[in-house]
Amino acid sequence: MNESGHQVLMEQDVLRRRLDDGDLPDWARKHYETFRETMLGDRDGAPFPCYFGIESERNGDALYTFVDSMTDKDALLALRDTLLEYLDVYPDYSEACSLVAFFRPPEEDLSEADYHEHLWHVLQFLHVNDPEPWPADIPTDPDDPKWEFSFGGEPMFPTTRAPFYDERVSRYCPWGLEITFQPRALFDGITADTEAGQKAREVIQNRIEEYDGVCPHADLGDWGVEGDREWPQYMFSSDESQAPDECPIRITREHPKVPMTPADD
Repeated sequence: MNESGHQVLMEQDVLRRRLDDGDLPDWARKHYETFRETMLGDRDGAPFPCYFGIESERNGDALYTFVDSMTDKDALLALRDTLLEYLDVYPDYSEACSLVAFFRPPEEDLSEADYHEHLWHVLQFLHVNDPEPWPADIPTDPDDPKWEFSFGGEPMFPTTRAPFYDERVSRYCPWGLEITFQPRALFDGITADTEAGQKAREVIQNRIEEYDGVCPHADLGDWGVEGDREWPQYMFSSDESQAPDECPIRITREHPKVPMTPADD
């Protein structure tokens, strides 16, 4: 952790020091500064809806990385390795330790459909190049209410922000794709079947409406609840005609799926 370069796992204080020292690309500075301002600022007096995210950024609980491309194999292998390192250290780092991955801005403007395609390409790449088998207790069918993306043997909830959100500003990032990876273990005690989880959901939904000025997205739900699905929540649609009708990822328990690459050695 905290090695040189930007496609590595970084603590907040190291990241901020490198930004002050000019050791990171300008696009990385813009990405992180916008993220931090969103988490800790407000919109017309309304705070960011997810108070867990606010506290994580305020307390320095999260870890971060930057990814040079949404499509380049080497960049995505670097993300894979960083994600594996994160999964190894997060249980001892913080009880609220998510991984925030900022992707290099594209060279041209992309549509909402493009961003959906890129997100699922990244997740499919991680699945295919996962050194661990798919968890035995997680279904492989995304249409199962207990399905969720898994990597390194851990179920997790990746959420995104992107430039195409005109109204749902809590999901807006002007620079490009941003993915926050949250292992399911971070939600222990605050799931839908707990009183704390129900209260958290109510508070967050009320704050979404106040912050965004629109009702919470129709796809917002909870893992394992009949009728709710995880995958549409990873990147909420803004224009339904540009969002996938069914989950684009293909999951298999076959393992390993690809030959070992040099990055695995």
